[in-house]
Amino acid sequence: MALITISGYPSSGKSTRAAQIYDFLSSASSPQLKVKVISDDDLAVGRMSYDDSLQEKIARATLFTAITRHIAKDTILIVDGMNYIKGFRYQLYCKAREAGVRVATVYVLATPDQCRKWNDERGDGKRYKPQTLDALIQRFEEPSSMVRWDAPLFTIPWDDPTPPLEHISDAVTTGIIKPPNVGTQITPKAPTDAFRTLEHTTNALVSALMAAQAAGPLGGPIVLTIDTLEPSSNTSANDSSVLRVRLTLPHRALTLSELQRLKRQFVAARRKAVTLGSTEKGRVEWGEDAVGRAFAEFLEEGLGIAR
Repeated sequence: MALITISGYPSSGKSTRAAQIYDFLSSASSPQLKVKVISDDDLAVGRMSYDDSLQEKIARATLFTAITRHIAKDTILIVDGMNYIKGFRYQLYCKAREAGVRVATVYVLATPDQCRKWNDERGDGKRYKPQTLDALIQRFEEPSSMVRWDAPLFTIPWDDPTPPLEHISDAVTTGIIKPPNVGTQITPKAPTDAFRTLEHTTNALVSALMAAQAAGPLGGPIVLTIDTLEPSSNTSANDSSVLRVRLTLPHRALTLSELQRLKRQFVAARRKAVTLGSTEKGRVEWGEDAVGRAFAEFLEEGLGIAR
């Protein structure tokens, strides 16, 4: 449904605002819609994690993993954290687009002096070290409504008694869902046996072609039969271990070197697709039947057969 990113200085009242948003959305949403808050406290990430840059990276990775696990089209996910790095907010934005959910950013605005005061007054063991608090405030990258990953942006001053809860609700329930672009789409991966299938099927077709030519002159349409690696569920028991490939050949003798050259070109192109996951976003098929058909078409084109 939506991802709401809470951002602001440490000890600025972000958890208070997250709780207000949670209560409002929980009461206004349908029973089928889930509202969930994820925070450092939920993930057992202590304030001391921000004392060291390495531990802070681990803390952000932990938070991002939890977001990835819970983000869904039936959930409004509220991320209660500083989220002070614009690169991390952009990463969350990309994850939301990938998941097909709406986004919104809530900036809890408080002065550094007010944050220091609240931090000093904390008695729950969740206090930042003074030097850590100052460093985080200094490194804070303020959200901006001018950039797409922070929009729509709702800025709530720390002393605002009436936060725009209804506007936030409208943004995450009726706002525009931005479709995934090339950068956020999940690239389909080839199966683990793709190389094995590719090599077996192409080698078997070349061998079958040479064997058929040795038995007599070839030319025109022909059906080649080769053994398969795995029985197909779409064939009968008698034909389950063979693959039939139809192709059209020129009316001349074919040499092994010619077929091997075409085979190497085809395998090289398909290997690249395997390495990249897919060159056409899922339109490359990896089964023996699909590889056989594709190689037959490639041979026809390479041998000058007009389709």
